[in-house]
Amino acid sequence: MPALHPTHSRFAGFPAFARPAVLAIVAILIAACGSSATSRPATPPDATGSLVPALTATPPPSASAPPAFPVTLTDDEGTAVELKAEPNKIVSLTPAETEVLYAIDAGDRLVGKVEDIANYPPAAAKIPVVGGFSGGSFSIDIEKIVQLKTDLVIAGGSGGTPQDAIDKLRSLHVPVLVLYAADVAGVLADIELTGQATGQSAEAAALTARMQTGFDTVTAAVSSTTKPKVFYETGDQPSIYGIADHSVYAQMIGLAGGTAVTTGSASNWEMPTEKLIAANPDLIILGDSNYGVTAADVAKRPGWAGLAAVKAGAIKPIDDIVVTRPGPRLLDGLRLLVAAIHPEIALPSPAPSGG
Repeated sequence: MPALHPTHSRFAGFPAFARPAVLAIVAILIAACGSSATSRPATPPDATGSLVPALTATPPPSASAPPAFPVTLTDDEGTAVELKAEPNKIVSLTPAETEVLYAIDAGDRLVGKVEDIANYPPAAAKIPVVGGFSGGSFSIDIEKIVQLKTDLVIAGGSGGTPQDAIDKLRSLHVPVLVLYAADVAGVLADIELTGQATGQSAEAAALTARMQTGFDTVTAAVSSTTKPKVFYETGDQPSIYGIADHSVYAQMIGLAGGTAVTTGSASNWEMPTEKLIAANPDLIILGDSNYGVTAADVAKRPGWAGLAAVKAGAIKPIDDIVVTRPGPRLLDGLRLLVAAIHPEIALPSPAPSGG
């Protein structure tokens, strides 16, 4: 099956990444490009899903009192969004936000969602789909959203949701809150902003507190370990793709106690074979394993037999969606990375993240 060429971006690298696939958000934020588990992106997702710099780059959000409606909130693009009353009919245009809404006990107010190949959480299966990929492009059903009498749309920034759809909804007086986290701390802040927008501030603050504690616990556990060189593969068609500098992947690998082997560019995800051979990674993680790539495939590639990771058989699959989706399960993704990079470390069981 040919790879689906993504036309939508985020998971989610966050800054506009000079997008290799111009808008590939469906992989980080939207957490996965493609319409099925057997197709994989022709190019890696752009920055809409990355959580950049370090977790400490931005102070963690602090709990805030629930807003009294009406309220005006400022979204991640600097737009003032007025909510005249607590929203009862919400549409989520990123899979991450769908997860957030369920995790803060606002899932029962969802009347529409964007397509999610991960189908998570299971409770969201009954929610009507109002946006997704069709014919190689990403589209939003504006008419359906309006017919649902939606009183809040939560969209993805930096291409996560097509700008024309955001503009059209706002022209029809539908409030649209655009979220686009730049790093892990930004993800926590966006969860709290979602809590404010839905009147679930206490639930959101409790969730982010648990997540922050979990991140602190994990980073402390790996702080004194060796930092093996890790190549995280995000695609193999038509070229080999790794991770860009300052992407969510690079940040998460660092937090998990590894040294990320990156492409040397914040905008180019294609990994030249010569550069990879020179870096000689100790471990190769297959973020594209859900799309059929196996360790055996990697070991057979011309020029790869001499890599330390290949010689040692250190080629491991991973659930890329959990690692890069900027929502309640991001901590679970970090723990998956630690298990791949430092299997000798036994992490304490995490507190439930909700969802």
